[in-house]
Amino acid sequence: MAGRGKHRRPRTNPLTRGIIAAGTGGAALTLPLLGATHASAAEPQNAPAAAQSVQRAAQPAKSLTYTVVKGDSLARIAATYDVSGGWKQLYKDNRAAVGDNPKLIHPGLKLTVKATKTDAAKKTATKSSAPAKPAAKPAGGVAKATQASAKTYANNLDGWIRESLDIMAQKGIPGSYDGIHRNIMRESSGNPQAINNWDSNAAAGTPSKGLLQVIDPTFAAYHVAGTPFDPYDPVANITAACNYAADRYGSIDNVNGPY
Repeated sequence: MAGRGKHRRPRTNPLTRGIIAAGTGGAALTLPLLGATHASAAEPQNAPAAAQSVQRAAQPAKSLTYTVVKGDSLARIAATYDVSGGWKQLYKDNRAAVGDNPKLIHPGLKLTVKATKTDAAKKTATKSSAPAKPAAKPAGGVAKATQASAKTYANNLDGWIRESLDIMAQKGIPGSYDGIHRNIMRESSGNPQAINNWDSNAAAGTPSKGLLQVIDPTFAAYHVAGTPFDPYDPVANITAACNYAADRYGSIDNVNGPY
């Protein structure tokens, strides 16, 4: 929100700052500790047996999709799945999804993990692919109504907007898909990790962040319960910004420029 972004600072809220990381407010990326090992030279007559042992021990990497949860870091994920090359390789394999800062991974982000710990990979695959239990049937063979499963959303701009709209509907916050999408494309071009480090807000120490470029004091004041307290979280950012726009302009639909 170049130029006029300062108008989003609520008059009644204190300045807050923070480095945001994967739903934990300030968790620093930890690096896995690598220990060096030294193998002693084998006797010539034992070389074939040693080679066979190494071959049996080697585990090929298996590619799997991992969904980031609150508290995650690339280092922790790399250590859990014994990624060859550690968190640096994991970041390299997923840079397009993560962005320029490996410390900023948000819950819901999908990562491609080349795992060598087959047990961990197997557990993840089993958990995600377990078949749903069929609905119970009463006497007479008519299916009994059961509680609807939780609604799922795509992990992309369309899914983030739709999830935000459902939350807004529950909280009585006005706004439409078109109004949100139009403002997102102007403010961040759809990049949830976008940050403005050059305007008046940045000069004051509160740069605008996320899809709808919200400064920390505004996010803190208009954060909607039930969403992560993280301005880089797409759904939390959209919902807080729409809550602010509703208070200031009546609806995000009424916003057509810097706000």
